[in-house]
Amino acid sequence: MDELPGALGTSASLALRLGQAIFSTASLLFMCLDIEFYSYTAFCFLVTIMGLVIPWSLTLALVDAYSVFFRRPSRQPGVMSVIFVGDWVLSFLSLAAACSTASVADILITSNSFCHAKLCSRYQLSAAMTFLSWFLSVASSLFNLWLVPSL
Repeated sequence: MDELPGALGTSASLALRLGQAIFSTASLLFMCLDIEFYSYTAFCFLVTIMGLVIPWSLTLALVDAYSVFFRRPSRQPGVMSVIFVGDWVLSFLSLAAACSTASVADILITSNSFCHAKLCSRYQLSAAMTFLSWFLSVASSLFNLWLVPSL
């Protein structure tokens, strides 16, 4: 079987997973630098989802690193199905968290009374990092979707 760049067990997949983990961690750090995020449900939702995405991405990055360095890709249909479903669920939740955070931050900026400019810009930056993490997550999901039927 030909190697599909970005599918599980390739160096491109390792790069995608590390990018997901980096952007998710950055999003979480930008959101948690201030204690006021607990006041808004959308921000709590983003923190919860990023708290799920980070270990998922790091675990799959370890699997990819093992597959790349030892040249043993694990392409079992059951494992690939679980990874595919997990990727899709977390990518949809990441997109929802990014959209809700961006919309609440936009509302706070237009109201001018609830949020300082510096604080709201951190919320926007956190939403942007979440969008970047989502983009990488959906890319790896699509590559794995392409691989699943060939198993």
